[in-house]
Amino acid sequence: MSAGRREWLGLAVLALPTVLLSLDMSVLHLAVPHLAADLRPSSTQLLWIIDIYGFMIAGFLVTMGTLGDRIGRRKLLMIGGGAFGLASVAAAFSTTPEMLIAARAVLGIAGATLMPSTLALISNMFPNPKQRGTAIAVWMSCFMGGMVVGPVAGGFLLEHFRWGSVFLMGVPVMVLLLATAPKLVPEYRDNAAGRLDLASVALSLAAILPVIYALKEIAKNGLSLTEIVVLVAGLAVGVVFVRRQRRLEHPLLDLQLFRVRAFSAAVAIMLVGAVTMGGVFMLVSQYLQMVAGLSTVDAGLLLVPQALAVVAGSMIAPRLARRFRPEFVLGFGMLIAAGGILLFTLANGAGGVAFVVLGMSVASFGMGPQGVLCTEMVVGSVPPQRAGAASAMSETSAEFGIAMGIAVFGSVATAVYRDQIAVPAHVPAAAAAQATDSMAGAMEASATLPGATGEQLLATARDAFSSGLHTVAGIGAAIVVVFAVVGMVALRRSPAAAKAAEPVPVAS
Repeated sequence: MSAGRREWLGLAVLALPTVLLSLDMSVLHLAVPHLAADLRPSSTQLLWIIDIYGFMIAGFLVTMGTLGDRIGRRKLLMIGGGAFGLASVAAAFSTTPEMLIAARAVLGIAGATLMPSTLALISNMFPNPKQRGTAIAVWMSCFMGGMVVGPVAGGFLLEHFRWGSVFLMGVPVMVLLLATAPKLVPEYRDNAAGRLDLASVALSLAAILPVIYALKEIAKNGLSLTEIVVLVAGLAVGVVFVRRQRRLEHPLLDLQLFRVRAFSAAVAIMLVGAVTMGGVFMLVSQYLQMVAGLSTVDAGLLLVPQALAVVAGSMIAPRLARRFRPEFVLGFGMLIAAGGILLFTLANGAGGVAFVVLGMSVASFGMGPQGVLCTEMVVGSVPPQRAGAASAMSETSAEFGIAMGIAVFGSVATAVYRDQIAVPAHVPAAAAAQATDSMAGAMEASATLPGATGEQLLATARDAFSSGLHTVAGIGAAIVVVFAVVGMVALRRSPAAAKAAEPVPVAS
């Protein structure tokens, strides 16, 4: 069965929330200095303003994906869209840090309804594998398009208007979604899904939120007893959650999905891709700003080629998957990505922005097919009535992967930095300790030292940071190569992979 004009127009409607979510992620860091000067939050409050959005999205994805299967995916999409629009207004006109934190929390919960709902609806609207692959590529490309537009649009708004204007970009998008979705997007639900188990919802939040929090704190401050306790507590609750799901007739998370080889393999590959790209690209962003000395806006503009490369890789993936086997397209794309990551090893403390930008672009192009084809395999390997839960699992794996990558690779890079930095002997002890702690600390310490001494300290810190980037790039490339091979073997002759290559029937 082929999709018609209404479905493709509906896809344009479903693409709107993905653009918005990526816009909201990319513009906040630009707005931080402006809102901090206006609201004067404490350092802790500022961290919550930045992090609460991601915490809520990660925590509620599983719940919202399953809830959409039960109450209707279009209904949940419209509820989430309305809540997102109202929360955007509240965030834009916040007068206290507490108000902004609360608004950002609601934005995160509402955002958690959008991604699994849109992806599940796409899987229902495009039952033909070829068209579904193209639709998913468009959906993913729109997300990356928002990352491209975000820094440019956000920079323009912040230059001419109050910081709250960056949040108001979401309002017209959501108004358009609410006006057009009832006409262009059909409703889907699983009538046999059963009631939502509230205890499972509470357990999922109590498992996911502490783990994400611990990983983020480890990435920022290093490993400590507090983070270990929080991480272990989250994992322990996760065990309880899994045991409960096995006993329930209508579980919040259907663990039977993981018995489908294509589903479990695709989710694992997406997780590894998110770990690698999240960790490596976090260090690349820091390199551009702290080693190359670029402003936030300039660094953001240099990320545009990377986003365009993802779009290109995503859009050609379905066509290549119809000509060659999808698992080989996925695997060779990941090998290309590994080559791009290795280009980071050519950047050093004295220069290398061109290698970094080229490496990001090549790696992103290679990872484009992985994102599209694995997502297609995830939603294509489960019955249509479970599409919401499957979509939520793919999104949750990406959230976990990014947080894990930042924490693990950030810790590795920090260890290498501290081992490699050679502080000049005549630098005072306090400044030396500050510089040894992190690259940011070295920048602060160098500003307090006489010209030549400060430059010497900064030069050795840049070299040490580059060494950390080289180590992480080598590890990341090796991981990607291993899972490229694993993916080609594990997905070989899988029914979901084979469906992606089926031709579209010609409508009579």
